[in-house]
Amino acid sequence: MKIKKSLKISLDKFINLSLYDNKSGFYMKKNPFGKKGDFITAPNISRLFSEMIAIWIISFWKSLGSPKKFNLIELGAGNGEMMRVFIESFKRFPSFFSSCNFIIHEKSPSLIKIQKKKFSKDKIIWTSQISRIKKNPSIFVANEFFDSIAIKQFRKNKNQWFEKYVSFNNKKKASFFEKKINIKKLEKKINLKISQNQNFMEYSNLGHDYLKKISKIIKKNDGGLLIIDYGYTDKKMKNTLKAVANHKFANILNNIGNVDITHNISFELFKKFLTQFNSLENYLTTQKKFLVEMGIKERAEIISKKLNFLKKADIYYRLNRLIDDKQMGSLFKVMLIKNKKNTFKLGFNN
Repeated sequence: MKIKKSLKISLDKFINLSLYDNKSGFYMKKNPFGKKGDFITAPNISRLFSEMIAIWIISFWKSLGSPKKFNLIELGAGNGEMMRVFIESFKRFPSFFSSCNFIIHEKSPSLIKIQKKKFSKDKIIWTSQISRIKKNPSIFVANEFFDSIAIKQFRKNKNQWFEKYVSFNNKKKASFFEKKINIKKLEKKINLKISQNQNFMEYSNLGHDYLKKISKIIKKNDGGLLIIDYGYTDKKMKNTLKAVANHKFANILNNIGNVDITHNISFELFKKFLTQFNSLENYLTTQKKFLVEMGIKERAEIISKKLNFLKKADIYYRLNRLIDDKQMGSLFKVMLIKNKKNTFKLGFNN
């Protein structure tokens, strides 16, 4: 990555450079998913995860009145594993399958290449602009999507707010520094009082722009957004910024372009942002509660009945990773955003 000497940029711009620089960004040049990559997402742990989401999607489609044409949009499809299981599952439901426009919103050329190879025989549309999708009822699925969007960080000290920046010295070595910021000016710009009762904040311009665009589509054309991501529900925001490489935590400022930079979602901030859409509502639960209500334990039991001990043990080992409170079960949350007129609550009754 080409970095100018004495460059000074805000944290979110630094993250964007590190992850999405056209030539050397982390997501733009490689496939970071799976055992050989830098991290493993739920669809790559067990296909049971994607099957449960597929069942949920069909049920939600029925709650919309089984529209003859609708959009299913996966935001950031990674190596395409979840969409692959979706399509395999949906083919068993011909009326649903024929009604669905399959859409992937993806930024990375290298991942699009992998996805297109996987779906060479399937009718999938790739789009870089979600605002350009057809004006049908739309179901959006965002699995570990929002955590990969760049954030800003702010810190309060003696009633003065500071924003985190990154600077590069003459030897192109990176370090953090802070700049004073007028927080009220920012809040007026985004039309949201995010600093109330806070001493520290993480905020993503792009993340909330996605929420705004999708919420408008849902409000106008009907549908919903299902978010599965790691995050927290505390009202006080935390410093959750971290880097990952080869399945281990790494230094954010070292090896730029070769580490994933991520953060935990503040679902309270998401909820606060969504209050501007009076006709929409949201539900929130843990990944464990969602998957258990969807029947993942029963599905594991059915498919493992005729298997030998080792294969059966592998299924339950993978299931445990998804729902155990000490692993992904509690850290990962599931959020549904939909129109209030739709009383659908499957997966969110616990």
